[in-house]
Amino acid sequence: MGHSRPSPRRESSRWRGHGALLCTVLLAATPAGAPRGISNPLLASGPDPWIVRAGAVYYHTHSTGDGLEIWKTRDLGDLANAEHRVVWRPSPPAANGQAIWAPELHRIGGHWYIYYSAAASGHDDDAHRGIFVLENTASDPLAGRWIDRGKLLTAHPGIDGTTFAYRGRRYFVYSPYVGADSALAMVAMADPVTLTGAETIIARPEHDWERQGGRQILEGPAFVEGPRGDLFLSFSGSACWSDGYAIGLLRAAPGADPLKAASWHEHRDPVLATTPDKGIFAPGHNSFFTTPGGATWTAYHANPRAGMGCGAARAVRIARVRWDGAGQPRFDPSAE
Repeated sequence: MGHSRPSPRRESSRWRGHGALLCTVLLAATPAGAPRGISNPLLASGPDPWIVRAGAVYYHTHSTGDGLEIWKTRDLGDLANAEHRVVWRPSPPAANGQAIWAPELHRIGGHWYIYYSAAASGHDDDAHRGIFVLENTASDPLAGRWIDRGKLLTAHPGIDGTTFAYRGRRYFVYSPYVGADSALAMVAMADPVTLTGAETIIARPEHDWERQGGRQILEGPAFVEGPRGDLFLSFSGSACWSDGYAIGLLRAAPGADPLKAASWHEHRDPVLATTPDKGIFAPGHNSFFTTPGGATWTAYHANPRAGMGCGAARAVRIARVRWDGAGQPRFDPSAE
């Protein structure tokens, strides 16, 4: 049994207008493009945000429901006014014809790839969800031609695929539907569009905070390597319509085999959760990016008030990730 989310595309044109009004820049970005003095939210609507930097340029994408759209800017504080365009839409009927969620933009081997979740036309249910890939050989992902590379052959239906490289090998992580749970699974990749070998379930929803909203869910994995070589996978726990939805963290020691479940150890409590005094409710589905100076940041979505569910109110926010003396990440939602 899986979970489903309302398609956000019906609200997309309204979201962009609100984002232009609500995103306030306190200080201009530095010439190198570092996000300084930015006030959250960057966009008033933007579920499942993903930010990646290429040189001095930031590229952003998020779930819109019926296609894939990319924003391009040198100033994250002005993301609401950034150049953006739809780069792909499905041609139903198709295995990826609807419920298009959680796009991620990756630069691998000089090519751009978008990994995204979708459901088969006419079957908007968990049994028909999977992760698909597009490829673009252009240097700018807003240019060139996006080629559909099809569906990744995961062992289970699932959503929220991501990829990372470690010690010369590439891995894929996603949220499969396994019985009553949405878990986290990992598998090696032969190349950016091909899985190889057996999958390993590396985490299941075991804590109370991961079982809020009537479901048992781990989803939205994102990878970051710590300054001491530790491997970290963040994830979102619980149903996205619950204010208990929050961001958790898995850690593996330097040199550990990522494909072994025993390598991963979960922080018992979430690292970013509902914080009413900061106007953050149900934070989740984060991604990591760096600024030109090497600082680590995370982008995530959150509601501005309680009880708003997983709809159009999920705004794009960023937070600084600071590393403590033990090489562990600390999430600072102030974004200053």
